[in-house]
Amino acid sequence: MMKALFIAGTDTEVGKTVVSKAILSAVGAQGKSTIGYKPVAAGSEITEHGLRNSDALYLQAAANQDVDYDLVNPYALSLPASPHIAAIADNEVIDYDKLSATLQRHKENSDFVLVEGAGGWRVPISKDDCLSTWVKQERLPVVLVVGIKLGCLSHAMLTAEAIEADGLELVGWVANRVNPGVEHYAEIIELLENKIDAPKLGEVPYVPGCKKRDLGKYIKLDVLEKA
Repeated sequence: MMKALFIAGTDTEVGKTVVSKAILSAVGAQGKSTIGYKPVAAGSEITEHGLRNSDALYLQAAANQDVDYDLVNPYALSLPASPHIAAIADNEVIDYDKLSATLQRHKENSDFVLVEGAGGWRVPISKDDCLSTWVKQERLPVVLVVGIKLGCLSHAMLTAEAIEADGLELVGWVANRVNPGVEHYAEIIELLENKIDAPKLGEVPYVPGCKKRDLGKYIKLDVLEKA
């Protein structure tokens, strides 16, 4: 299996953390050491230990390697807004060298590093750049999370095209049923299977409290390993 993997979403609130936890669980169940990495996270809360982001905390708990929070989430931004706005509000400049050095450290200390993005593929981290630039720099293989809801088809196809246009390998995609009442679910999945030039790695059903559950069984790890 690849040493590191980037989890991209078609948008915010599509289930990147849910799928990230599922993959970490599935890989860890094979006896591999795992680390979850959330380079940039907006909407963090002030705690007695400093700023903490709930998604990053879920990743920290889902992995089986004990890693300090500051290494799981180097940039915990307070404002619940686009990272470039949140970074300005916190007087932070997101440094690619810091992100890369932390990623390399994780690679050296585990069998598998899962890197979760923020928002969609072109999420800005400054007025001039997007997080996808750093992903390109690191040449990370990408898994796309599609939150199955109205409008997801266009978002999914455009995001897949953008990832491939950036010269990165889209190794697979995961359907996450964020809306249990969505109509024509089977037809949506069928179209995505035909339009996305990468294998489907799984379908995560709508499950209340999903971030607190073990969803590894919904990931086809054998398909990911072949990629």
